[in-house]
Amino acid sequence: MTNAAQEMKQQELLRSTWTRQNAKSVIDYLDGLTPSALNEALAGLTPNALMSLPWIFEIWALGHQLPPDGNWKTWVVLGGRGAGKTRAGAEWVRAQVEGAGPLDAGKCKRVALVGETIEQTREIMVFGESGLLACCPPDRRPEWQATRKRLLWPNGAVAEVYSAHSPESLRGPQFDCAWVDELAKWKRGQDTWDMLQFALRLGKQPQQVVTTTPRNNRLLREILADAASVQTSAPTKANRANLAESFLTYVTEKYQGSRLGRQELAGELLTAEEGALWSLPALDAARVSAIGDFDRIVVAVDPPVTTGKSADTCGIIVAGVNCNGAPVKWRATVLKDASIQGASPQQWAAEAVRVFHEFKADRLVAEVNQGGELVESLIRQIDPLVAYRAVRASRGKVARAEPVAALYEQGRVGHVVAMPELEDQMCEMTSRGFVGKGSPDRVDALVWAITDLMIDPARDFLTPRVRGL
Repeated sequence: MTNAAQEMKQQELLRSTWTRQNAKSVIDYLDGLTPSALNEALAGLTPNALMSLPWIFEIWALGHQLPPDGNWKTWVVLGGRGAGKTRAGAEWVRAQVEGAGPLDAGKCKRVALVGETIEQTREIMVFGESGLLACCPPDRRPEWQATRKRLLWPNGAVAEVYSAHSPESLRGPQFDCAWVDELAKWKRGQDTWDMLQFALRLGKQPQQVVTTTPRNNRLLREILADAASVQTSAPTKANRANLAESFLTYVTEKYQGSRLGRQELAGELLTAEEGALWSLPALDAARVSAIGDFDRIVVAVDPPVTTGKSADTCGIIVAGVNCNGAPVKWRATVLKDASIQGASPQQWAAEAVRVFHEFKADRLVAEVNQGGELVESLIRQIDPLVAYRAVRASRGKVARAEPVAALYEQGRVGHVVAMPELEDQMCEMTSRGFVGKGSPDRVDALVWAITDLMIDPARDFLTPRVRGL
């Protein structure tokens, strides 16, 4: 066996032995070894094999940085800031273009690197700390040809740089793989993506990787919904070994629980539609850090029409109001989303009454369009003395929600804690109607709560009255 073949065999042994040890990264694996166990693990490796260890990404990668198995067209890597998305993209490209030896051909020869701008593509995907030049070992490192805006590998593979601001630049070239970075913030995302798909026409199975922070974006949602797409994701803290601890502590304390934190740190794809009555910044601005005494507290219930495990959610929202002075000075605070899904009528009625007593509420408000007197009957069976008010919808959901959304815009309604499921529904309630899945039960309950606390009392307050003698 030649020395080169022996080196290849040892590298394959390293990959098979250490890749995804106990579903953890090798960093965690090695960190848990005693010095003697570590020496034993490294024993028998040649100096050249030891020098190759930093460049064998499969044994150091976190789970979300490795492409899923299967016959996929697009791999989407969603992650919080600093979660290792760029490294995942660069290493995937490297795996496509590299062969067994520095001059050997790889699976792909022509690569498209597409970022928001030429400058960002060059500085992040090519020259960045986790970019292609930093990830490639010295004997396989490509040459940057600035005048041609491309990387040229020793084996002849080429990666060309493109900007999402110029979709037409992708009309003409052809590729066998592509790396797309931060797609969710592209201004001309759809046009650029379409042109790239037409350009991916070389090889047996052209593939592409998309690395992005999951900002809400119609194109991103469509890509994720495609049957030919696969996804991995991770929060910022998954890559804490490579991040400053002070950074993690600061951003976690400042943004954890907010929608911005869920998007930028947890790597969650949050929904917010065009024409939505509520926006992401507005909901974050509505967060309150402290609450005082309330003049009134209500529990609002939007009962589900169906029953059983697959039944709609029963919306249960708790809110309080300070109503000193004129209505323009009133302030409401949403205290809890206690909604429950898949519950029987007896179960959601019991939960509503329990929350009523937990918050010492003044009234329980329930919509009765579907259940009629049955709703009150269920509540009375559990607590005959609960203060109860039935409300009936005479207008559409949007018409009822718009006055409540206006109070949020005026800064007169706040949320004491993050309520992800409620807030997601709020961002899917648009002027055209609700565009999310199922029924907006949580939003309906919220609207009834704020209407009972602020809108109806304000209407009575402003109505002139003649005092009788």
